[in-house]
Formats: sequence, C-alpha cells, structure tokens
Amino acid sequence: MTGRTARARRRRVGGNPDGGSDPGRVPPEAGRPVAGAPILIVDDNPVNLKLVRVLLATEGYDVRTAADAEEAMAMLQTFRPRLILMDIQLPGMDGLELTRRLKSDPATRDAIVVALTAYAMKGDEERALDAGCDGYIPKPINTTLLPEIVKEFLTRVGAR
Repeated sequence: MTGRTARARRRRVGGNPDGGSDPGRVPPEAGRPVAGAPILIVDDNPVNLKLVRVLLATEGYDVRTAADAEEAMAMLQTFRPRLILMDIQLPGMDGLELTRRLKSDPATRDAIVVALTAYAMKGDEERALDAGCDGYIPKPINTTLLPEIVKEFLTRVGAR
C-alpha cells in the first residue's frame, strides 16, 4: 500500500484509521479487549496531561504520561502502550519526529499514534499523517467524545 493510499484511509477524530499493516509484524489481536488497554499521553502542558489522564483512567485504561519526547522514549523502554496520544508541539524533539522514530522502530511501530494537538491549520493533519500518525484529534479536547474516540481507535486499528 502506498503512503498516499494509507493516508487516504486514515481519518480525523476516530474515522476509519486502518492504515494497513506489515505482514512481518505481529499486529494487535483482533477483538482484543479495550478495557485496561495501555495508553501513553505525550504532552508538555500539565493541564492537558492531567485532563486526558483522568478522562481515560476513569474509563479503565492503564494510562501513563510523559512531558516530552525524551521522557516518552525512556518510558517506552519498559511500557508498551497500544495507543499513544501525541502532542505535536513538544519542547526539544517535536511530536512528529518522535512519531517517525517510533514507527521506524520494530519495538514500537505497532503502537497506534494519534496526534492530539492545537495545530489545526490547513496542512497540519497531512503533516501528522505523513509522519506516521494513525489519526488526528485537534484541541481543544472534547471531553465528552474523547473516551469514545480512543475506544474507536483501539478497536478499529487494533483489529487490523
């Protein structure tokens, strides 16, 4: 599948983000339970980190947080999230570069990466998808819809 075709199949905010998979990788099991799924939130804004962590922990997810790319990479040495909510504008290494690195590493490339960002200008979603994000959620966060959007990404992308 070409990059453009894969991008065309991924959609914003929980559409149908099934960008295909590499047969050499072991994909997450289809039908795998969503409750308790490990999730990493990478965001340098402590208010956003707390808000998203509380929303998802209340839904029963195993949620961890990182304030920057370096902290996220250190955490990923021992924690294997099924989904990563990635802020794009991070200090130091930005979220797009971190996503590129994660998607090129066999240990982390199967993680679902969703850009969760205030970057909502024309072309920002395309840049996130080009970097390897499986989806895009613009800020401000809709606190009512976010848990359902996360569940949708975990079930649809996890079933590929």
